[in-house]
Amino acid sequence: MVSPDEITQRLELLRIEHRDLDAAIIALGTAAIPDQLQLARLKKRKLRLRDEIAWCEDQLVPDIIA
Repeated sequence: MVSPDEITQRLELLRIEHRDLDAAIIALGTAAIPDQLQLARLKKRKLRLRDEIAWCEDQLVPDIIA
């Protein structure tokens, strides 16, 4: 089992990587001839990170029975 502190640390690293990918996608997209394959790979990686960020956030928030 993973502790909440470990999840919080992982979450912060994922958010940093997500922001870095954002910057890389913007930089690559503004190139004279953008590499479409590389752009697609970065965007796919960014989506995977978003899913992992959502999972980590879900682990930190307790389930509330309505």
